[in-house]
Amino acid sequence: MKHLPRARADIAPPKTSATATCAVRHVVALRWLASSALVLSLSACYTPAWQQLPPSASAADVQAQLGKPKEVYPLAPGVTRWLYPTKPFGEETIAADFDAQGRLLSTAQVLSTPEFNKVEIDKWTKTDVLHHFGEPVETSYFPLMKREVWTYRFKQDEVWFSMMNFYFDADGIVKTTQVSPDPLREKRDNNLF
Repeated sequence: MKHLPRARADIAPPKTSATATCAVRHVVALRWLASSALVLSLSACYTPAWQQLPPSASAADVQAQLGKPKEVYPLAPGVTRWLYPTKPFGEETIAADFDAQGRLLSTAQVLSTPEFNKVEIDKWTKTDVLHHFGEPVETSYFPLMKREVWTYRFKQDEVWFSMMNFYFDADGIVKTTQVSPDPLREKRDNNLF
């Protein structure tokens, strides 16, 4: 049963006109636009902590900003790489490279298409891949191919949730790479039957 609101006996309901209703709609629309603009402008201002590190920052400054690294590897002589992975489900690994004096040389998000394109087939080894990208999220072995596969989650072209697969031969040399959809993020259509 629907109850109608009761009006007081001595107060008449306010008279509304079409122009008043239109004005209210304009105010609501303006408020919505203003709040949307504010949200967009604030999100555009966000810069990740690793991108705010000044050049030549000390290792102590980097550790104060990003925390203790989860993985540390030697690169070229005198260069050390700190890795900050977001695995097992994240698509980013931040790398901070330091010179022999412990000064920051560069930072980068290494689980990306440009970084994966640096891998040289028939030249890079498991060690090269490990030192550049960190520990894989998954490893597997295909006996018929005689290939070990290391897999990393990443966002291909910053859009598609994907997996980068490195195939190694028995000597630990990269023989091929493959990009595949991330099965954890893939939309499944189970309404086939």
